[in-house]
Amino acid sequence: MSGLEHRKLAPEILDGLAADDPRALAARRDLRRINALMFQAKIMASLLGKFVPKPPRRILEIGAGDGSFMLAVARRMAGHWPEVELIMLDRVDLITAQLRDDFDRLGWTVEGITADVFDWATKNEGAQFDAITVNLFLHHFDDAELVRLFALMVPKAPLLLATEPLRAKLALAATRLLPAIGANDVTRNDAAQSVRGGFRGSELSGLWLAAKGKPVEERRAGLFSHIFVGASAGDDL
Repeated sequence: MSGLEHRKLAPEILDGLAADDPRALAARRDLRRINALMFQAKIMASLLGKFVPKPPRRILEIGAGDGSFMLAVARRMAGHWPEVELIMLDRVDLITAQLRDDFDRLGWTVEGITADVFDWATKNEGAQFDAITVNLFLHHFDDAELVRLFALMVPKAPLLLATEPLRAKLALAATRLLPAIGANDVTRNDAAQSVRGGFRGSELSGLWLAAKGKPVEERRAGLFSHIFVGASAGDDL
């Protein structure tokens, strides 16, 4: 038995560190490299190109972190998706003036919202977007919390597109190689926890259905990633 048959959640160290803690700053640098090694931005850009039928006006990213992931996505999409308004939601404000300038050069505008995703979604029931993106965020929540989150997100956009950790032996083994890229103790711990809390099969589809949404696609992507695309119930994709 691999111990990966079922999701196993545990607190991640980064979530308990102050935004300016040196270990947190190093861990976020590590995360940018991990996103690149997992090809997360390339995978998300491919999903957006495949499932979003026309250039969007407004995109919501939940669990946005320092914004580097969606900047990498925007660099791939901005040539044929001009003037996108990106709303970046996270419980910690990590958006810098430099990040805003980087998006501005691409023709995209950024609005940062610092809030708990459940609190914000409940207080902004009527908010509407053309798509919702999520990267390495859903695995932080247990299944009941995910159904609640999905129920709040289904009415807000025609599509939610997620790139998450794949719960698999190879992915877990790969976390033991992170010292090779200079990853610190926070990253080494949290990466393994992320894999154990990650997804496989059609797990997210079942939770999306429970939230009255319509699953569109769920599968492994590459060696370490798991993707999910869910539509609101009224959308025919």
